[in-house]
Amino acid sequence: QVQLVESGGGLVEAGDSLKLSCASSGRTLDNYSIAWFRAAPGKEREFAAGISRTGGTTRYSDSVKGRFTISRDMTKNAVYLQMNNLGFDDTAVYYCAARVGLMYTTAKDYSYWGQGTQVTVSS
Repeated sequence: QVQLVESGGGLVEAGDSLKLSCASSGRTLDNYSIAWFRAAPGKEREFAAGISRTGGTTRYSDSVKGRFTISRDMTKNAVYLQMNNLGFDDTAVYYCAARVGLMYTTAKDYSYWGQGTQVTVSS
């Protein structure tokens, strides 16, 4: 069973950048598609970005496209989310999630979740 741990969140100002990391403390992530979801206060969890098992396919929500970049490093068994030009609406708890097989954009399709990391953007 894969155990995911997110890190890299924090308090930043609008326009700043942050890089989130998702690491596995258990099995290798090589066999999993990985996605980043986020949950803003009072809102449901939403898909932000996803990457296929091989890294060959990535997908982004319209709200983050052009500002966020998802990547994975097989040698470090980690997945990253580079977030640029952050805005107040990006304030949320960010979760990484893993599933065996194809990368999907719906939370219900993911079996493994981290505990989340808080990103707060001050205006």
